[in-house]
Amino acid sequence: MLALAPHLLIAFPFRTTAMAMNNKVRARSGNIILRVLLLFAFFLLTVQVNIPHGAESFPNGREYPPHSTAAFKAAVSYEEAIRVWKTPEDINNWITAHVTYDMARALLLSETQRAQNEKISIYDPSTFFDVKSGMCVDLSRFAFETLRRIDPGCRPMYLMIEFDPKEISGNVLRLHWLVSFRRDGNIYFFADSNRPGHIAGPYNTVQVFMNDYEQYRGRKIVTFRELDSYQKQQRTPARKRQAQENKP
Repeated sequence: MLALAPHLLIAFPFRTTAMAMNNKVRARSGNIILRVLLLFAFFLLTVQVNIPHGAESFPNGREYPPHSTAAFKAAVSYEEAIRVWKTPEDINNWITAHVTYDMARALLLSETQRAQNEKISIYDPSTFFDVKSGMCVDLSRFAFETLRRIDPGCRPMYLMIEFDPKEISGNVLRLHWLVSFRRDGNIYFFADSNRPGHIAGPYNTVQVFMNDYEQYRGRKIVTFRELDSYQKQQRTPARKRQAQENKP
């Protein structure tokens, strides 16, 4: 039987103790890492639950960036585009490839700011063609006036939607604008700054589309109207309006 040297007999207990301590440290480290991972997973789950639908973190803003590779009929100027484009799809394809949402401008044109400064104007189609950026009513004006020039037979109309108000940085936002058009007895909707490049339809009625759109946006729609102008209409007093209607 071999006899171990005294210094080896002393070293073994220390090695055993060191190994045990290392195992405890590793176990504690493993528990800490597991707790961190669990907390991180819980955080991600919480964030996911609270993320608004679509682009509702900023109402009416584009869900996705422009598709730079999207096919469209090119034009170097707005007047050339009027000559080249023939259908709503031509307008829509250009929107898909170019248009971005201007959040700062959206706040500038919010209900709160417009009440203080009514001189803020909506981009005319030629300006919008050049800047390729704006907010919902800029885009809808561009699509409406362009479509009316290239294909008036599809009867383009503004679709004004009033949502429950939402406040961002002290600015109240509630209105949203799209464009509708008719084809083969059906109604289609496009020029939506929330999802530019998308043509919704066919629909039998505007109301059916509104039901779908309210669900898509996850916001309550208070009212909606099809209009032939984005500009605020002056209301005729009820008595005067009734007198006009009663005229032979």
